[in-house]
Amino acid sequence: MQEYLLKMEGICKTFPGVKALDEACILVKKGEVHALMGENGAGKSTLMKVLNGLLQPDKGRICLEGEEIKVENPAAALKKGIAMIYQELNPIRDMTVAENIFIGREFMKGLFVDKKKSEAEAEALLKRFGLAIDPRARMRTLSIAQMQMIEIMKAISSGAKLIVMDEPTSSLTDEEIKVLFQKIEELKKAQVSVIYISHRLEETFTIADAVTVMRDGRYIATRDVEELDKNTLIQMMVGRELSNIYPKEEAEIGKTVLEVKNLCGDRFWDISFQVRRGEILGFYGLVGAGRSEVFRRIFGMDSGSGGEICLDGKALSISRPYHAIRSGIVMVTEDRKEDGLVLCRSIQENIALPNLKRYQKGPFLNGEREKKECREIAGKMSVKMSGLHQLAGQLSGGNQQKVVLSKWLMEQPKVLILDEPTRGIDVGAKAEIYALMCEFAKQGLAIVMISSELPEVMGMSDRMIIMGEGRIRGEFRREEYAQDEILKSALGGKEKEEG
Repeated sequence: MQEYLLKMEGICKTFPGVKALDEACILVKKGEVHALMGENGAGKSTLMKVLNGLLQPDKGRICLEGEEIKVENPAAALKKGIAMIYQELNPIRDMTVAENIFIGREFMKGLFVDKKKSEAEAEALLKRFGLAIDPRARMRTLSIAQMQMIEIMKAISSGAKLIVMDEPTSSLTDEEIKVLFQKIEELKKAQVSVIYISHRLEETFTIADAVTVMRDGRYIATRDVEELDKNTLIQMMVGRELSNIYPKEEAEIGKTVLEVKNLCGDRFWDISFQVRRGEILGFYGLVGAGRSEVFRRIFGMDSGSGGEICLDGKALSISRPYHAIRSGIVMVTEDRKEDGLVLCRSIQENIALPNLKRYQKGPFLNGEREKKECREIAGKMSVKMSGLHQLAGQLSGGNQQKVVLSKWLMEQPKVLILDEPTRGIDVGAKAEIYALMCEFAKQGLAIVMISSELPEVMGMSDRMIIMGEGRIRGEFRREEYAQDEILKSALGGKEKEEG
């Protein structure tokens, strides 16, 4: 009998401008819960996407139960007994709960899907998980947490030998997490292995048997959980000096521009902070901390239940993005393809869209002025394009991000909110975005940068606010930055003291 169910050894994967995996490896025993740990960008999810067949490695080998395998795609992975719960949920929203659970492995009755049996089996699964959800309900009617639980059920019910769980508790309540951990214990007893990815250290020490740590796409070490304490694990995760890829330049920091007082929303409470002219204020926190939700509320994308938003000392009433934009607050959202761009429209149309009043000439638009100004701002942003007519969807991630910046900066806002500004873009484009941020700050713009990458926040911000579980957990000035202390705060340090 093989001691190891899974061996991944010497795995390499390169994307344009970045080596995501560099001789990465992980060894998982049968019936073991194996935590895969590391900072954002360490390569954890990329390694698991290689295992699941979503990505093909440039080099390396995968062995399952002692036999070397090639995983062509997720369907092939499932046939081999490997199931994965993704960090980014992707349910088919117009299908029912039952249809989502059994998609690709439907119960058949002759040539047709046995709908009644699917619904009956789904109902039994839902009861086992203590979920009061109708198996006939459409997925779009469920909350994010319920969708997460459906994905977990789907993986567990597949009969897999190995289940990868990538941030499975990011949207779950404490009670739902207890249910999940009970199911994981049942899987262990059935000799099913689990690879568990989470930023929540307390979960690792509660549920895992062993831990593998990755850093910058490389394997660092594997330890039994009983050999570790929290501080040792944090040191293994962050043990490197901040590189000089962050071109932070000093800007004159002036008076307060944006002030938020006791703001509350769906997943955050009592948020208060200020950002000043010429300042880059970093917001850091782990998955589920509530950072994006705070700024979606400030920008009018989500509703809230209390608190005050002030710009230049004047209280604002913001119920939709139009109000924020009109006041001088703009936001580059976390998902530029979903919320930031119209991919099937040209670069010019995307830049001009929120600025059409500038070009209004009676009942018509001044097309020549629009084209001239769009060309000028795209040039300042160094957008690499064949021309303004090129579709936004044809651009690289970095150039798409520059187009989003272009459309907002044309109106010369007072506050620029950047949510994960370098997500999904290569190293060269990141450096260009960082340089633009420094330039904007020098021009007196108040900037808020939300990021899951700690080195990025440390490298680019003048001051940093740490969030955890919907609350502010700490605040650091640039001269106080220390990776260990910041990560400890994000992982469960004391809440920010008043005064």
